[in-house]
Amino acid sequence: MTLGSTLSDLWHRFQGDLFPALTEAVGPLLETHKRFVTALDLVKVEGFVDGVWTGPGRPREDRQALARGFIAKADLPTTRHLIDRLKVDPTLRRLCGWSRVAEIPSEATFSRAFAEFSQSRLPERMHAALVAETLGDTLIGHVSRDSTAIEARETPAPTPKARTPNRKRGRSRKGAERTKEPGRLERQANGMGLDEMLDALPKVCDHGAKKTAKGVLEAWRGDKLHIDTADCGVPLRTVLTAASVHDSQVAIPLAMMTAGRVTNLYDLMDAAYDAREIYQMSERLGHVPIIDVNPRRDKDLKEKRDREARARRAIGHVDPETVRFRIRSGVERTNARLKDEFGGRHVRVRGYSKVACHLMFGILALAADPLIRLAVP
Repeated sequence: MTLGSTLSDLWHRFQGDLFPALTEAVGPLLETHKRFVTALDLVKVEGFVDGVWTGPGRPREDRQALARGFIAKADLPTTRHLIDRLKVDPTLRRLCGWSRVAEIPSEATFSRAFAEFSQSRLPERMHAALVAETLGDTLIGHVSRDSTAIEARETPAPTPKARTPNRKRGRSRKGAERTKEPGRLERQANGMGLDEMLDALPKVCDHGAKKTAKGVLEAWRGDKLHIDTADCGVPLRTVLTAASVHDSQVAIPLAMMTAGRVTNLYDLMDAAYDAREIYQMSERLGHVPIIDVNPRRDKDLKEKRDREARARRAIGHVDPETVRFRIRSGVERTNARLKDEFGGRHVRVRGYSKVACHLMFGILALAADPLIRLAVP
């Protein structure tokens, strides 16, 4: 059974059974409520959070309801906005698990639950299960790789001074050979394990700069989220790093992580990933890398590329790789929707684990949204 038919059967089951039953139980369902219910069914919060408290002392608030609340909060800037919405939207409140307004937890309770979810990496585990269940057996045509700036509200870490131990000051002796330390890409390509690669990536808040698609240099303070997106619009894997980390330094571990979750044919990347090690890793994973050429400071290469592009336009020739590369615009839409619709611009927490948890709740809701669109006939 294909992915489309599976999701279509799911939607017909909702329309025929679940939505009428929920309408009788909680009241009329708006389109946003139906999408929220469908997302909850895809995510299956109950399989990851224990809703029964058996410990000593005062019973704690229902963690399943709180997890549903954080999924509903994906398009809201703060927890206070979520609480206010739950108070005036009885249908959403009952879908989350609270019958009365008095049962809605306080901001402090939401904050404590969020700390627990960040420590257990709850949204990341739910996202992994969602992708494995819906796309694990599906052949993905293209995986687009890119990063997006995440602005944070915390003090950036001081920039460490670069030191070269065991090296004398001044110019080297004539004829002496200089020893060059291998870069991060070289170390990753020469035997580093996946966990070792991820641990070596900087994760502190700092300053970063990146050129936009229009060539404008954008600077920010915070972090950088690296995303692999399928051509159907579902984000497959993410890695959060410091803002100063170059895109190419995350490409190899991110490609290995994505390959362990889905099967795809093509890897689409922009000129920031134009490196020999990234080509080799993509081919080693059985993929076809399509990476935009980065001429860097080679003026001859840049002129040659421009001449070839003009010649192709003159004769009306379109390279097949160029057609495939246009699909990479999907990851740009993923970055934009994460910021505009799923909380990427409203990071109010501090610390790597909490920032990652906040973003992963948005990624989780963002991953469910295109699956719902595929399910709608």
